[in-house]
Amino acid sequence: MAIRKTTKERIRRGVLYAVLIAAVVVVIVAADWQRLADQFFQIDIAVELLPEIITIAARNTVLFTLIAFTGGLVLGVLLALMKLSTIRPYRWLANIYIELFRGLPALLTIFAMAYVLPIGFGIRVPYGAVGAGLVGLILVAAAYMAETIRAGIQGVPKGQAEAARSLGMSAGRTMLSITLPQAFRIIIPPLTNEFVLLIKDTSLLFIAGSTLQTKELTTFTRDALSTYANGTPLLMAAMLYLIITIPLTWLVARLERRTARAR
Repeated sequence: MAIRKTTKERIRRGVLYAVLIAAVVVVIVAADWQRLADQFFQIDIAVELLPEIITIAARNTVLFTLIAFTGGLVLGVLLALMKLSTIRPYRWLANIYIELFRGLPALLTIFAMAYVLPIGFGIRVPYGAVGAGLVGLILVAAAYMAETIRAGIQGVPKGQAEAARSLGMSAGRTMLSITLPQAFRIIIPPLTNEFVLLIKDTSLLFIAGSTLQTKELTTFTRDALSTYANGTPLLMAAMLYLIITIPLTWLVARLERRTARAR
């Protein structure tokens, strides 16, 4: 007798659950928990890292992310408008910028801002190495955000702009008052994703150098690893990154569901 489709689905799910449980059991049995505790769960080291790993490292990670995101968003809007402009040189400049900074690794861009500009052109970014690193992050973030914003603008029905123009609005006012607000409602989920990515990209600022008060989580953790020769700082940094990013990823998922329902 043929097996019903629903029965097949139950069997398939049962097998998948069994495989998952078996894998978890194998990991639990195979792990050397005493050695892991010695290398990654030293309470005394964790206590010594507090509160600086939160009040300095985690705080700087969030602060640098906010600065890079805000700067990237402002520049990204400008680039998106240039790419959609009817003036050809503006479109060329925007395309060259976007392709350049999306093609270059963020680490290389940060390095260029921190060292190539001062050495090759005598240009020194305010706030030293951290300022230069943040400029690099802003340049990279803007290139990615520009494409997201451009797609959002093009996703707004043309009838909205045409209706505004028929009421006597100028092209600039129509873009600022009608098109951009609707575009941002469309692109909130991908922009939130970009924010999450920037949180992790702040770890690249180590290449520019830092002081005790300007260390972000990764640089702080790397120095602590050298000091204590133990993996506990790494575990603490991982937990803090998750505490920061998981609520944001949940927010992205919720926004995406809400956007899908609205459509």
